[in-house]
Amino acid sequence: MKDSIIVLSGGMDSVTLLHSEKERIALAVTFDYGSNHNAREIECAAWQCRQLGVPHVVIPLAFMKEFFSSSLLAGADAVPEAGYAEENMKSTVVPFRNGIMLSIACGLAENDGLAKVLIANHGGDHAVYPDCRPEFVKAMGDAMRAGTYNGVEIHAPFTHLTKGEIAKLGRELGVDYSHTYSCYKGGEKPCGKCATCIERAEALRFAGLE
Repeated sequence: MKDSIIVLSGGMDSVTLLHSEKERIALAVTFDYGSNHNAREIECAAWQCRQLGVPHVVIPLAFMKEFFSSSLLAGADAVPEAGYAEENMKSTVVPFRNGIMLSIACGLAENDGLAKVLIANHGGDHAVYPDCRPEFVKAMGDAMRAGTYNGVEIHAPFTHLTKGEIAKLGRELGVDYSHTYSCYKGGEKPCGKCATCIERAEALRFAGLE
């Protein structure tokens, strides 16, 4: 039964969730909020949806780049390099990004009579990104249920998984990670130096993938 919408970035985590839950996904939604890597991610999200026959829409959120401050919105040179430490990564926070995207996805779900919104936040994000933490997901889910006639719920099955564990699941599902994108700098080729590139490489190695 197709009862869900997925927030699909085009990165490893949400693409793995797309494959994991493909039988129940009625619509995949990608948000173009002006990040350095949006264009590459959108290409990957669209490719994955075509392979699975999942309807896909891109919703522009240009106001975020205009009014919000983040190194993800300020060009490749603004993105810090090296590891995924909290202080190093704070500049990559886009204020309440998941809250905004979940709100829109929730509205679409209610409009289309769908029961769930799927999001691929994971355990590695908890320290840096407040809107990836379990307490946020619970609170947002409570608000969505209370604010919709059909009680739309959040389904966030990766909340307590590592990125390596997600990659391992993706390998079991046969996900083609060459058609995903993670680099925060947004270049034609991943830089290999920013925290997301480093984390991605570690996760793929953990899963036994190149």
